[in-house]
Amino acid sequence: MPYDLENMLVIGVASSALFDLAESHAVFVERGEDGYREYQEEHLNDTLRPGVAFPFVQRLLSLNDLDDGKRLVEVIVLSRNDPETGLRVMKSIEAHHLSITRAIFMQGRSPHRFMEALDMSLFLSANERDVREALEMGFAAGQVIGTPASGGSDRPTGAGDLRIAFDFDGVLADDSSEQVMQTSGLAAFHTHEVDNVEVPIAEGRLAKLLRDINRIQDIEEKRASVDHDYNRRVHVAIVTARNAPSHERVIRTLRARGLRVNDAFFLGGIEKAKVLRVLRPHIFFEDQRTHLDGAQNDVPSVHVPFGLLNNPRG
Repeated sequence: MPYDLENMLVIGVASSALFDLAESHAVFVERGEDGYREYQEEHLNDTLRPGVAFPFVQRLLSLNDLDDGKRLVEVIVLSRNDPETGLRVMKSIEAHHLSITRAIFMQGRSPHRFMEALDMSLFLSANERDVREALEMGFAAGQVIGTPASGGSDRPTGAGDLRIAFDFDGVLADDSSEQVMQTSGLAAFHTHEVDNVEVPIAEGRLAKLLRDINRIQDIEEKRASVDHDYNRRVHVAIVTARNAPSHERVIRTLRARGLRVNDAFFLGGIEKAKVLRVLRPHIFFEDQRTHLDGAQNDVPSVHVPFGLLNNPRG
């Protein structure tokens, strides 16, 4: 009987997102493919250090104990390595006790085109070109940036909690409202949002990811309804540059799409990095690089290069 992924939250992660491959990449640049292969073989049993997406993946996989042994989350490695050099990645996964057993290795090519076949809600990679290609194909994808893995963002505030933060426009919603902002200015943007407050904004690339996360939260809600001492482990926040009066359309859009978040930060131009350092999400998804510059070395950050701001000639 085939292994069914349809009812799981499935994430595709490149080795460059899961582990710190800076040293390996430097070897590839300096010595080429043959030298890289030789280096990986020599260091086969040297465990790779965690990368940007590691805290998120680690906490996400821990949720598989929520539903009486029923697997809720599947993480699959999607790698440009060939199978031989990919051995070090798999050995490092085992050494870090991550329950990842499935992988696709395609020498020099990105396997993101298999996302639909694998029912994936997200692809994470450090390779910008691969991420952009995945987005152009209609998939949900993000580029991990910064170097936060050695910092304090993964200090636990509870037993196995998972904190996820999203920007709204260009991430959970499309960038149609952002286009008004860019072409007509802030005042026109607020007017547009008030005039269209009851019109839901079209879904963005990561809306399905949130929907799948909400499904896991539903399981937690059921547990909390019978165990009043149960501490919910999954927490979702929106951190957006919107503020009143444009905030209401966000709330109404989420409700219309059947999506929900636990917290919302309508910052109206306040620097997001200051809030993110307190919130300490295990991952933050944002479409504008300028909002990530101040936080990417403190908070695991993902750039979603979608929409007008990321494709000004598109």
